[in-house]
Amino acid sequence: MLEETATVENPFRPGAGHKPPYLAGRKEEEQEFRNLLKQTTILENMVLTGLRGVGKTVLLDTLKPIAISADWIWVGDDLSETTSISEENIAIRIMADLATVTSGMVSLSVDTPPKGFGKTGEKIEIKLNYETLVTIYQQTPGISSDKLKAVLETVWDCVKNEGKRGIIFAYDEAQNLADHQAKDQYPLSLLLDVFQSIQKKGVPFMLVLTGLPTLFPKLVEARTFAERMFRVVTLEKLNKKDSNDAIVKPTEKAECPFRFNEQTVEKIYKTSGGYPYFIQFVCREVFDVWIQKHTSGQEPSVNMNDILKKLDTNFFSGRWAKATDRQRELLKLIANLPNCESEFTVQEVVEKSKQSTEKSFSPSHVNQMLSSLCDAGLVYKNRYGKYSFAVPLFSGFIKRQSEKLGT
Repeated sequence: MLEETATVENPFRPGAGHKPPYLAGRKEEEQEFRNLLKQTTILENMVLTGLRGVGKTVLLDTLKPIAISADWIWVGDDLSETTSISEENIAIRIMADLATVTSGMVSLSVDTPPKGFGKTGEKIEIKLNYETLVTIYQQTPGISSDKLKAVLETVWDCVKNEGKRGIIFAYDEAQNLADHQAKDQYPLSLLLDVFQSIQKKGVPFMLVLTGLPTLFPKLVEARTFAERMFRVVTLEKLNKKDSNDAIVKPTEKAECPFRFNEQTVEKIYKTSGGYPYFIQFVCREVFDVWIQKHTSGQEPSVNMNDILKKLDTNFFSGRWAKATDRQRELLKLIANLPNCESEFTVQEVVEKSKQSTEKSFSPSHVNQMLSSLCDAGLVYKNRYGKYSFAVPLFSGFIKRQSEKLGT
């Protein structure tokens, strides 16, 4: 029995973007997406946003089979910083993604085929592979947006003959998109302009963009009409019931030699704060410890402080290392605000600094440092001028660091 227990697979998966054994608490978000799929003329696209660890990538992967079963084509990828370097790069990204599903499709041409594909007025068949899409892009007169529109409209002329309702363009890490005025390159604006234009023409191509809370403000800053173009779905931490399901149900589905009792479930919930990634991380550690102790004949138990130390090392320490000593002083002040895990203002930080340190921070200094911390990905500024930690449960980690150093 002990040897069999040692071979039991741990059902919990805390990796980045790994689908958990049981997806808890996201039925409302799935229904929001199903409603958008019912559109014939695309009036709303979707933005999935939230802090790291709330399960944005997992939910995005869950939406894919829903779209496919509703007769939509699904294309997409992660949007890296490289994609956002230029307008041509974002166009190439879209064409490369499209080609994975259109390469087997045929376009009949009887007017003016792209250069190299036939004579004017000649009826020919053209495979819509990557090379064809790029040729259409290059041979279309006008600026980059005109060229990409021509590609997308050509693709739709073929897709509609395949009995499909449209195409979902799903992009993760979309907060990496940005315009570069100094270089006269506007890839983010191009994406928004092109999709708004073709959607107005009745082409059912829908954007589903996933990213950190900075994503939607960036979209609106680039194009004010983006506010009316997207339905924003914000993923929050799980409530207690959904958290308990995420903790308990994987062990019920797997062939496990034991179950988490109520006391353990409560400890895991409090330690994880209800954040899906942390639930998976803590549960995996607890499960591994219990398996080892059970295998050696010991009573299953776990020290949650040891798991917190491992979580600090694996998840928080790398982010903490980005901050300077003076920035860490500011972060410690913020971590001791009563509203630190929701939203805080510059003035609240300034007032706290007057109470807590010998050398207080001025409003201009706080503004400057918070801007730098935004660039480092440790905090973010919302559209209402307030700030929040960009990392969930970051205040708890900061307090543990202070206790460790005695500060």
